[in-house]
Amino acid sequence: MIEAEVHQLLREFLRQQGHNQWPHHLTMARLVARALRLGRSALLQIGSTAAYRGYYRLSYLMPALVWPGPIVLVVPHAIHQQLVQDEIPTLLQTLPTIKSIHVGERWPSETFQGILITTPRAWLSAQFSSTQPSQPSAHAFPDNIVTLIDGIDPLVDWVRNQLTYRLDDADWHQLGLAYPNQQTIIRNLRVKLTHLAFQHPANPYSGYLADDEEQALIIELYEQLSETPLGLEALPLAWKQFRQQLEHDNGMTWLQLNRELGQLSLQCAPVNLAEMMPPIWQRQPVVLIGAAVDEEQRAESYRQRLGLDDITCLKFTPDRHQDGIELYTPDQLPMPNSSRFPNAILQEIRSLLQLPETRTQPTVILVGDNPLKAQIGSILAAEYGSRVQVERDELSENGILVTGWEFWQDYRLRCPSPGLLIITTLPIPSLENPLVAGQVSYYKRRHQDWFRLFLLPTALQTLQLAIAPISAQQGKVALLDNRVNHRSYGRTILKTLSPIAQSTYLEPSWLTPVNQAL
Repeated sequence: MIEAEVHQLLREFLRQQGHNQWPHHLTMARLVARALRLGRSALLQIGSTAAYRGYYRLSYLMPALVWPGPIVLVVPHAIHQQLVQDEIPTLLQTLPTIKSIHVGERWPSETFQGILITTPRAWLSAQFSSTQPSQPSAHAFPDNIVTLIDGIDPLVDWVRNQLTYRLDDADWHQLGLAYPNQQTIIRNLRVKLTHLAFQHPANPYSGYLADDEEQALIIELYEQLSETPLGLEALPLAWKQFRQQLEHDNGMTWLQLNRELGQLSLQCAPVNLAEMMPPIWQRQPVVLIGAAVDEEQRAESYRQRLGLDDITCLKFTPDRHQDGIELYTPDQLPMPNSSRFPNAILQEIRSLLQLPETRTQPTVILVGDNPLKAQIGSILAAEYGSRVQVERDELSENGILVTGWEFWQDYRLRCPSPGLLIITTLPIPSLENPLVAGQVSYYKRRHQDWFRLFLLPTALQTLQLAIAPISAQQGKVALLDNRVNHRSYGRTILKTLSPIAQSTYLEPSWLTPVNQAL
């Protein structure tokens, strides 16, 4: 069977190459080979540290190259070059067979039996357009071809972005051209809507969930146009798609503002993706590979969000000898909503910046609150000079990066390995974000626990990905949010970050000079 062949080939390859950085290579390779042979979907959680290092990719590339049939490999564009120029050629040199490799957004030909490497955007776009034969990408990927999707941690966001419909200035102009006799009505309704939108107080996201009055104005516009001789048949495509989503009870609508330019964008997206995804999963077997998509092995919460049925699930345990962190969680700090919190954590940050690691390695300070981020950045820049950078990717050897979560999630893959990561507050999604507010509202309407089902899992995933560069070198993390010590969900957070050596005070070993510790 292919499982035995893959096991033997990969074991020999690992022995020759001296790869011993990840202990689960052979187990994962057999599971992927089994999924290929049986055509059964699987969900594999490899751990945030393994995902950060990238060594695990050997475990699915080997069975993919040995498998005699065609395969679609969906991976973020950022790792395409590494796959086609390094990892795949290295493996092919050791295999008795040759498999054709293509990179693109469409299936090469009906007779193709190789591996097509494509992006999540291209694959999802083709999947959602498959119900519309007139779309050029409708048949970009044939059905019943085993599909490996690597890096699925942002899959929920990828899907929602693909299903988000937007109406911008150009779309309003197109609507006016489609209904030349209704331009006054269209303009007046747009002015009213824009006026209401700009009454919202400024927030860091410049976005707001549409309230009842704003929703009513959008619906009124469609009703006015439906009563014209042209009816709604003359609607431009963007307006038709927006209306379909707007009328769905699974949708949320929000307003995106550019206050400097006085511009308004309307956006609408589904909340419950589980209603949209089953037809896609039924089209072909899929092997989903992610770092940390769910705290449980069965990943029931994650599967429910994406409409995944009962599939093979496995969660690999981290290597306690290679993946642990030293975690400092001070117990005397005020809570984040306290007025004393900013000054208290600033003093704590000053103390931590005296640690030996900060002199020879970069230090990263994660601040989720934008005003606080700017304040900490300014104060530290006055004290430490050019060593301090606020969300810039030009970090010196002993630089201090003050950053928000979104910037760090992107930059962490390119950043020199930090010696110390300071987290000021837990990455619990903010209700000021209209996408978050819309999903919370959806859970509330159904009388479900929106914190445990949505906010906490999102925070856990963000946290695990954020600390991966530090865990990869068994570094030090300071978590200054005292909720981890005093809230019931704090135990869940600590369990998720395991393996850890936790302390509520600064261990003497942390303060030992580097040369003395060596």
